[in-house]
Amino acid sequence: MLRLTFAQMRRSLPRLVAAGLAVALGTAFVAATLLAGDVLTRTTYDSVTASFGRADLVVTRAELEPAAVDAAGDVPGVDAVAPLDQAVLSVAAGGRTAYPLVLPAPGDERLASVRATAGVLPQAPGQIALPATTATQLDVGVGDRVQVAFSTPGPDDTWVESTADVAVTGITADVAGAWQRYGGAGLADPADLATWVGVGTVPTLLVAVDPGADVTAVQAALRSEVAPATGATPQVLTRDEAARAAVAELSGDADVLVAVALAFAAVALVVAALVIANTFAVLVAQRTRTLALLRCVGARRSQLAASVVTEAAVLGLAASVAGLLGGTALVQVVLLVLARTSPDVPLPTTVAPGLAAVVAPLVVGTVVTVLAALVPAREATRVSPVAALRPLDAPVLGAAAGRVRAAVSLVSVVLGGLTLAAAVATGLVLGGGALPALALGILGGTVSFVGVLVGAVLWVPRLVAGVGALLARTGPSARLAAANTLRNPRRTTATSAALLIGVTLVAMMSTGAATARTTLAAELDEQYAVDLAVTSLAGPGEAALPASAADDVDRVDGVARVAALAGAPVLELGGQELGGGTTVLGLDPADAGVLRAPDLVAPLEDGTVLVPERLTESYLVVRDGDTVTLTAGSTAAGSTAEDGSVVDPAVGGQTLTLRAVVGDVPSDGLLVTAATLARLAPEAGTTSVWAALSDDATPSAVLAAVQEALPTDVPLQAVSGAAERESYDQVIDTMLLVVVGLLAVAVVIALVGVANTLSLSVIERRRESATLRAIGLTRGQLRRTLAVEGVLVAGVGTLAGTVLGLLYGWAGAAAVLGPAGQVRLGWPLRDLAIVLVVALVAGLAASVLPARSATRTPPVAALAVD
Repeated sequence: MLRLTFAQMRRSLPRLVAAGLAVALGTAFVAATLLAGDVLTRTTYDSVTASFGRADLVVTRAELEPAAVDAAGDVPGVDAVAPLDQAVLSVAAGGRTAYPLVLPAPGDERLASVRATAGVLPQAPGQIALPATTATQLDVGVGDRVQVAFSTPGPDDTWVESTADVAVTGITADVAGAWQRYGGAGLADPADLATWVGVGTVPTLLVAVDPGADVTAVQAALRSEVAPATGATPQVLTRDEAARAAVAELSGDADVLVAVALAFAAVALVVAALVIANTFAVLVAQRTRTLALLRCVGARRSQLAASVVTEAAVLGLAASVAGLLGGTALVQVVLLVLARTSPDVPLPTTVAPGLAAVVAPLVVGTVVTVLAALVPAREATRVSPVAALRPLDAPVLGAAAGRVRAAVSLVSVVLGGLTLAAAVATGLVLGGGALPALALGILGGTVSFVGVLVGAVLWVPRLVAGVGALLARTGPSARLAAANTLRNPRRTTATSAALLIGVTLVAMMSTGAATARTTLAAELDEQYAVDLAVTSLAGPGEAALPASAADDVDRVDGVARVAALAGAPVLELGGQELGGGTTVLGLDPADAGVLRAPDLVAPLEDGTVLVPERLTESYLVVRDGDTVTLTAGSTAAGSTAEDGSVVDPAVGGQTLTLRAVVGDVPSDGLLVTAATLARLAPEAGTTSVWAALSDDATPSAVLAAVQEALPTDVPLQAVSGAAERESYDQVIDTMLLVVVGLLAVAVVIALVGVANTLSLSVIERRRESATLRAIGLTRGQLRRTLAVEGVLVAGVGTLAGTVLGLLYGWAGAAAVLGPAGQVRLGWPLRDLAIVLVVALVAGLAASVLPARSATRTPPVAALAVD
């Protein structure tokens, strides 16, 4: 029987190639999805941890004393440690002054988040490496000297102004985009930086582990070693743990990225299973008569079942290996293309398949192909040989089998729909985790879609007939095509289901991607509501921003709108003394359009104060809706009067009773209306300028131009939230590029499924076509009949798949993205239009090409075919 099985495979090679192609494409889709999920997660993690360089471990959330840093370096398995802190320095050269962000220079290049494009990184005290934008501003290069101005504590609570003359050893580039919002970062010797900044503790410590050392063991040793030295309990995280924490801080759920990757993988598994099952079921159904003939010549039912299963296993394994190789090659090609077209996106250069990405496609392709063959084989072997030689009737609602099918379909759709609704409620309404919502969503979507497919034979022919009735008026070919769709409901359903599966997948992923893009973009708009902010670094007694600062920023190309905000130190809020450590800004509500998310300041009105929720979680004891007193000082609080006395910080400030509104505020301090601030601090000067960039502007270029345009005689800092948001946009765009690649594979799968079922349908009806030719149907009319039938079936499958895909896409996006924030539904109209056109063309091509063979065969010869 084994020899007979292989002989049948050789004789049926053309049909097996078509089925094998569907299996290979399905497994390629699974492999590509799993690999793309790994790339997606790795890319995002690398983006949010770019400031850590290539550190293996990160010690965070503890002010580490020098003794703790030394202790960390002595832990067995630790190869190198480096402090990570940031400071804005006043750097001058040739009469110009700039205020770059400067980091401690690590002793090991693995722990550096910037690299030198010219010269070298600082290796000793008295050296500094400047970002390219600062070097351009100061017109300095490698080998030049610059002066760093800083203040040190003096006697009687005074400050002594000092200057350090340092050598420029290198020009840095922020290749990973870690400090993009500041226009890059420079490096200086840690000891120098501690002297200039006046801070002796380290907030974050980067650790490189010895090659071959156990990272987990080193992590545990660090936890026990650094805690006694600091008297605190710092967090010792691996790079991926730090990335998950950063993603959780941005999105509100650390599982969002993992859920997105798992969602694609799970969808790939389900859809590949359905496509493979549908295609192989059609193939085995075409061989029902052959199986019956084998029964007639003495083959037992078990032998036939074993033959079909063996054939399916061989086909599934061979095609799965091809699909695995093809999917891996596809992802590798995409990475190579993106490396050339998007060099700024931190993507890996080579594919690194994990165990799951190798085993899952092979198992899915083989097992699903075998399972797909069991049902048709079981039907063929359960009937008597003579009965099996007759075509099977389609189930109808009046028959017992039809009623059972309808009941199973209805129950599956209802239960699956309720489960899917529960997933949406878990993620969107209840604010549950992304992974539980994802699990419910996959379960509900799979059960409901299986129910749709189970009942397809009952509703697809009727839907096709309804649409066909509209086309029947166009001529005899259309009437004949519409009648043909009802003549064999099984064949019509099989043909339409192949496209229904593919289009549902494409529409679902397109909708999910569009919804994710819209939702994540809105979240980034709220997270980085101010495109560019210029802030005064003036201390007590120093001048605020010059009056021309707003005009200087407004004149820069790419700046669409500016708003100048006055500011003052907050001395007391709700009975809590703050000592000027928190600021309050005044924003004119008419200038809310300068924000990307104006709704953030919608509650702003006279008599209210907007309080950032992050401040209430750290040190402010204020609740939403509280009536609080706010006392502000003047901008010049703490300055020295002519008689040498220190001005009272409360001079020029008032106390007002305001209503507190706690929430997301586009400011690090409190926010009130400009009129309210004028009452709080009449002498307050402009301390911030907010700018909105035009849509076609390059944020990093605008930031550099603003830094160049601003005066250098006052200390100020320009920070671009748009530049940092741009780096996250690149990650999102990378995600969508991956989705587009997966959609391309999905479209091919759908087209192969349509071509298989329609081609086999036309071949099966060669005798029927010959009969029509014999009674007078011309070749042209036969071609038109088959073409209209193909377009009709394909169109109905496409429309039904589009509706289902929209519903599944929205539900899946709501379940996965709900914990991250408000979900904003997307409408991928362009993608859906393309899918509709491609599907109709595919239906036309899949029916017309086999029809050419049918029309060229003489009617007598076609009628003689068994």
